[in-house]
Amino acid sequence: MAEARPRVWVSQPLFDDIVGRLGEWFELDATREVTAWSQQAIADRLRDADGAVVTLNERIGAEEVAGAGRLRAIANVGVGYNNLDVAALEARGIVATNTPDVLTETTADMAFALMMAAARRITEGERWLRAGRWTQWSFDTMLGGDVHGSTLGILGMGRIGQGIARRGALGFGMRVLYHNRSRLPERIESNSRAAWVDFDTLLAESDHLVLVLPYSAQTRHVINASALAKMKPGATLTNIARGGLVDEDALADALANGRLASAALDVFEGEPAVNPKLLALDNIVLTPHVGSASLATRRAMASLAVDNLIAALG
Repeated sequence: MAEARPRVWVSQPLFDDIVGRLGEWFELDATREVTAWSQQAIADRLRDADGAVVTLNERIGAEEVAGAGRLRAIANVGVGYNNLDVAALEARGIVATNTPDVLTETTADMAFALMMAAARRITEGERWLRAGRWTQWSFDTMLGGDVHGSTLGILGMGRIGQGIARRGALGFGMRVLYHNRSRLPERIESNSRAAWVDFDTLLAESDHLVLVLPYSAQTRHVINASALAKMKPGATLTNIARGGLVDEDALADALANGRLASAALDVFEGEPAVNPKLLALDNIVLTPHVGSASLATRRAMASLAVDNLIAALG
């Protein structure tokens, strides 16, 4: 009697041709419609699975894998993995993988686009135009801030941060500052045209501050009322990383009272719910967590996740 093939659960629709590769190796349980899985439903799907491909929507920790005696590997489709309790998975001997590198340049593109949209009031201007409020050209319509020649601050200087730095320095002649827990090697600083500064200096000297650092208990609300008060009046803030890095109430207050010129957020602390204070503001760009959302990059992410799971279960 032939040995049963390992069973794999795919939590959300990805790309049929890419997910179909798993069927060559495993018994495949692929979700066909976007689904908001409950904690119990995730536990039920994992109970008889040897492996899983999941997205940032699925939070998986000790409770979800408590009954998953066969589970050996979880492949996360994303560079971040704060949806996974890695310690709990390690305790059960479950391998967790992610998809770094393949989304670096696309996400850096998006970060720069958001920063420019905030600085030049792009979405605010479009809403104003669509509302029929543009009745005559005037010299002071939608005056924003320059990007070229200004100071770009990057908090979190990993691969994506370095990509943003190169765009700023080489494409727009920006002075680039960054802050990390530790300073990068001189070679990487030189390639990125970036200089390390302490956190307070980064806040004080950046015309445009971009957040690209991982989320953790230590970095939650790293941008709070105190940090915002140290930024330049008229500066912009862009968050392309994780929503919990920013105290959204404090940010809304800073934008409402003119302490900051504008902001751009692709991520939110309670997403997909968005803080109503942010929705009420004109001087903010809001996008639905689409930093890596080019077709080519999302296919590359799915393909890498599939490769990871095949390797982990092989």
